[in-house]
Amino acid sequence: MIINVLTLFPEMYKVFDSSIIGKALEKQLFTLNITNIRDYSLDKHKRTDDYPYGGGVGMIMTPQPAHSAINAVDPEHKALRIYLSPKGKKLDQTKVVELSKYENILLFNGGYEGIDQRIIDLDIDEEISIGDYILTSGDYASLVLIDSIVRFVPGVLGKLDSTEDESFSNGLLEYAQYTRPEEFCGLKVPDVLLSGHHENIRKWREENSFQITKKNRPDLLKK
Repeated sequence: MIINVLTLFPEMYKVFDSSIIGKALEKQLFTLNITNIRDYSLDKHKRTDDYPYGGGVGMIMTPQPAHSAINAVDPEHKALRIYLSPKGKKLDQTKVVELSKYENILLFNGGYEGIDQRIIDLDIDEEISIGDYILTSGDYASLVLIDSIVRFVPGVLGKLDSTEDESFSNGLLEYAQYTRPEEFCGLKVPDVLLSGHHENIRKWREENSFQITKKNRPDLLKK
């Protein structure tokens, strides 16, 4: 998998240097390329924003630097081009799994009050949002998206089944997890998890997953 990120703030992606993702990059399990959009601005001051037509608060990302950067990085349009936007379709685990199957992804991250619509019309395949709230930069959403996708790249998590029993993998939230010691501050691990009876453990986890979902995310049960 190759992921190209176009951003005004390339330094934000250093967070991956000290994580599981960073180890995966060292092992060359996937490729992450970061491109500074400002490098493609024809403005002598490398500006990438201007005032919006029609008035309004804030600045809008101009089309030229964005268009030039996207087509320099992906000249033959081989990548799935995604713009991280609050106007996009909301990201969920089903979408994450779908995206993890692509070999080439380009993530475009806007800033300011948004981007010129012509960038979207000319160069973007899909808009994705990570939730119903506003961020100061699309880069935060991009970091989330990258982390969620590359977990499905073989070898990143180590075990092939590491992603199978997680929240949302079967439409429900994940069951409660316990480890040593068996008792902590008066709270004990459920006896069934100490029994060694695999079928009873499976049933307990299934029911526990249902109850947690019912309490915290009843909307998932409707789906």
